[in-house]
Amino acid sequence: MEIKDVVPALAALAQENRLQVFRLLVEAGNEGVAAGQVADQLGIPSPTLSFHLAQLRHAGLVVVRREGRSLIYAANYERMNALIGFLTENCCGMGTTAPICVPQPAQTRTRKQAGGRR
Repeated sequence: MEIKDVVPALAALAQENRLQVFRLLVEAGNEGVAAGQVADQLGIPSPTLSFHLAQLRHAGLVVVRREGRSLIYAANYERMNALIGFLTENCCGMGTTAPICVPQPAQTRTRKQAGGRR
């Protein structure tokens, strides 16, 4: 990942609602979450949520697919891992690489594993 890609990703995450949305999508795994469910779970009005999702999508942190009449949003784990890798690339001057985050299947996660809240 290059700096030109890192800056928009960090900027997108540097807002409370967007960070909450991204965390919820990371917890949801590859299955993703319908936009309406995100709005309900986080208490964010739909127009506001649409704006935040567009920012996250523009930064490449989320992907979207249509299922019938619903838009399903999911975290882009490849992009997230690249961002983490960029941030930790030269950690402590040892050239270490970041751990890779792989989504857990939804049925095997518990609330406690997913961070509790919500």
